[in-house]
Amino acid sequence: MRSQASSERRRAQKETLLRKELSKIFLDIKLNDPNFEDIFINRVRLSPDKGTVHVFFYSDKGEQYFQEKFPLLVLYKPSIRKALSQIVASRYTPEIVFKFDKTFEKQRSIEKLLDTIKEEK
Repeated sequence: MRSQASSERRRAQKETLLRKELSKIFLDIKLNDPNFEDIFINRVRLSPDKGTVHVFFYSDKGEQYFQEKFPLLVLYKPSIRKALSQIVASRYTPEIVFKFDKTFEKQRSIEKLLDTIKEEK
């Protein structure tokens, strides 16, 4: 049990490091390419085998806007992965998967439902 807890802690630490470094790399990209100015990294999830990192993006303009920018983002994937490999001291650099984070939208819809329930009472 103890080794599983320490493994989870190490994974969480690596997720934090990856989020920090990926955010820096993406900020450099945003400074050079105005196409991404309304998109930001919201969270990062590392797979249990540490071979894949899921990078969750969010935009106030919605998922459709993100999907329009997604092909451009995929073009940057190799350079992002290379930059990450040079920054993070690790034996392997995880494969990067870009996704839209629907957490905020779900939260907004739940809050809207709660507000309508309050109004009905």
